[in-house]
Amino acid sequence: MTQPSNAPLPTLGDLRVQIDSLDQQLLSLLNQRAHVAEQVGEVKKREGTPFFRPDRVAQVIEKIKTANPGPLKDEHVAAIWREIMSACLALESPQRVAVLGPAGTFCEQAAIEFFGGAADLMYCANFDEVFHATAAGSAQYGVVGVENSVEGVVTRSLDLFLHTPTHVIGEVSLLVRHNLLRQSASLDGIEAVLAHPQALAQCQAWLSKHLPHAERRPVSSNAEGARLAATNPAWAGLASERAATLFGLHIVAHAIQDEAYNRTRFAVIALPQTQATPPASGHDCTSLVVSVPNRPGAVHDLLVPLKTHGVSMTRFESRPARTGHWEYYFYIDLDGHPTQPNVAKALEELSSLCAFYKVLGAYPVGAA
Repeated sequence: MTQPSNAPLPTLGDLRVQIDSLDQQLLSLLNQRAHVAEQVGEVKKREGTPFFRPDRVAQVIEKIKTANPGPLKDEHVAAIWREIMSACLALESPQRVAVLGPAGTFCEQAAIEFFGGAADLMYCANFDEVFHATAAGSAQYGVVGVENSVEGVVTRSLDLFLHTPTHVIGEVSLLVRHNLLRQSASLDGIEAVLAHPQALAQCQAWLSKHLPHAERRPVSSNAEGARLAATNPAWAGLASERAATLFGLHIVAHAIQDEAYNRTRFAVIALPQTQATPPASGHDCTSLVVSVPNRPGAVHDLLVPLKTHGVSMTRFESRPARTGHWEYYFYIDLDGHPTQPNVAKALEELSSLCAFYKVLGAYPVGAA
């Protein structure tokens, strides 16, 4: 049994001196790392290789988590290192990322989770602008909502994926909590609730119970609803705590979404020349859109190559082709990466059955 030490316990002042000293050491090491990152940037510039490598970020963070002895939790260490790498990348080459604006949207939050807080965010009025900015090169990357666990797919995003030259290089699965925000801390006198249509749908039971007479007014984003609520005392928004802080609003009711486990999936997009398809990580998703000739059994035939080669389908959505002939595009997510032999064979056979076939991207699955 260890004998108790007779040494006096350190005082709060002593401990603060230690922390100050450690902070100085950390700052020195971080700046040393930043200097090396600047040299890495010069090498990448000479070689013409991408500055941002999400697979490299994931590898570094996983290595750090594996080496973490505690007491810091792995998820906190991962968040710290993501910000360190984001700050260093900003020295190599600032990454411009198009997101749905204004500041305070969940889309912005997803971008920060993927790229870190040092990314240069470009705020867009809608997802059409996000796709256009990324395809035109005014932003190197874009982040768009594609699916909600309660309300299903974001149909506009699916339609925009059809003809864009960009592809999906990553995803973020975000736990979404909608808060009722307004100028005062009361439910009294709310005439209208402003939010994205999906947010209004996700909170419809709560709104029907607590604000049955308030108008539900769709706007381009939840943060836009919060911004507008800050201009009128009779309006309220449904948005994040960050939006409440940004627009100086009270949180009248916390987490009013009808389903506690409410997640939204965001896709990270880029032009292929900006970011190539990430290598297989062992836990990947391949997304594609197809159409088939309008004949009996055509959709069934699509599934046969997947079954034959043991490829799991994790999502299957249909959207009208708008040809006026009752034709449809099918959006499919597969479990796996095109470099896996069984996935490659399934895709080859599937493509031969399609009138239209496009791989939207292959990328690591976001943590749920």
